[in-house]
Amino acid sequence: MLDAIREKLGEEIEGLTRELNVVLPDRIARAVELGDLRENAEYKSALERQQFVEARIGHLARRMSELSKIDLASMPVDRVGFGSRVTVLDVAMGRELEFTLTAGDFIDLEAGHVSLESPIGRGLLGVRQGDDVVIQLPAGPRTYSVRAVETLPQQLGIAQ
Repeated sequence: MLDAIREKLGEEIEGLTRELNVVLPDRIARAVELGDLRENAEYKSALERQQFVEARIGHLARRMSELSKIDLASMPVDRVGFGSRVTVLDVAMGRELEFTLTAGDFIDLEAGHVSLESPIGRGLLGVRQGDDVVIQLPAGPRTYSVRAVETLPQQLGIAQ
């Protein structure tokens, strides 16, 4: 999972860096050729995009730095944390759901990936198999019974 996240972030950084260094300078140069920059919407749009791209690259670089600090050996193997796959029973619906807790930049709801910053992610963080947890969702409180927990170290064969 860590490698997949690093790869996804790296690809986005690479694409944004190309846009920042190749595409946007060309776009800005073409807009400058159009004349008066005070009323030039293309120029303003290109500068705004440049600022956004620079900010996004900074954010992604911080994420990559955070990922490099994750020590799999020190992660708990008996409770939910980053990368854990969790099977829960939604008590009200009587239905089992599976979630994988991910970083904020690696969300795929269809695949069951939820961010650690989401209400479900925060609610499941630290719980153990057999626990019941009430999570406050936008639609109201939801009770989940934790059926199974497979932590990231377990998935990678680092711990039993």
